Amino acid sequence: MPAQVAQSTLQAHGEPAAQILGITWVLFIGGALVFVVVMALCAVAIAGPAPLRSWLSQRRFVVAAGIVFPVLALTALLVHTFGIAAQMVRSQAQPAATRIQVTGELWWWRVRYLDADGHVLLETANEIHVPVGEPVDLLLASADVVHSVWLPSLAGKLDMLPGHVNRLRLRADAAGVYRGQCAEFCGAQHARMALHVVAQPPEAHARWLQDARQPAADPQPGPAQRGRALFEQARCSVCHTVRGSGANGTLGPDLTHVGSRLTLAAGTLPNGIGSLEAWIADPQHAKPGVRMPSYRRFSGEELRALATYLEGLR
Repeated sequence: MPAQVAQSTLQAHGEPAAQILGITWVLFIGGALVFVVVMALCAVAIAGPAPLRSWLSQRRFVVAAGIVFPVLALTALLVHTFGIAAQMVRSQAQPAATRIQVTGELWWWRVRYLDADGHVLLETANEIHVPVGEPVDLLLASADVVHSVWLPSLAGKLDMLPGHVNRLRLRADAAGVYRGQCAEFCGAQHARMALHVVAQPPEAHARWLQDARQPAADPQPGPAQRGRALFEQARCSVCHTVRGSGANGTLGPDLTHVGSRLTLAAGTLPNGIGSLEAWIADPQHAKPGVRMPSYRRFSGEELRALATYLEGLR
């Protein structure tokens, strides 16, 4: 698995993010220079020599420094910012070869990979795998309230609206795991709605895509097999899909290869048997308000069997 990259707007690892960072530095440096000049003038006006203070109070200086300079400086910054924004729009005129539909839910991400005709190749959740060095279009929508996807190291921030699709272009320049976040308050668990982008070399990404499209393997005899029986008895299939089994629910995340994901519950817990046990037994403790009910009726042995089955779905 590629290394985790810090979630920071100051570490750009793709063209759109680099363009946004460039605008940020121009605005920051420009604002800092203006601040220094204004503070210097304030110091002179308060404690400077009388002739210099008299010169600062002249009408022509006040007009030049208080009206002409701000208008010219702000106009230059505006033109520069609009120029970069127009360049970003022009670079996205043609659709990318890789298109991924991302739908915001309460409080997780439904991820669907599309073919050239817009048909769904596979569905997963809370993680996006992309090829390094290639443009990728994220088609953003919401199933409920307004969300916003923010991937600071790779791209900008864009709202996800019910009944409307927005397009966000990203491109990862290096392999890594890039963390994102919902950036629009969407309810009680807004802060626990993370998204990870896993950038892989094109060959590795092609292999991952091929493997991810395969149905889940049958569990080995023992606890995993017992866990599958408990999964079916508890009617988890009402909400979840496990391709290759009878589970085909659509209310919750697709669990076909849940064992290979980095985290559980949209970044709330690290993936693993222990976290799976805790999540199944009492998801409301980790993420109050989620739609998944608690399953406290399972014994410790049953929870371990269920978690072993799910952790083996890779």
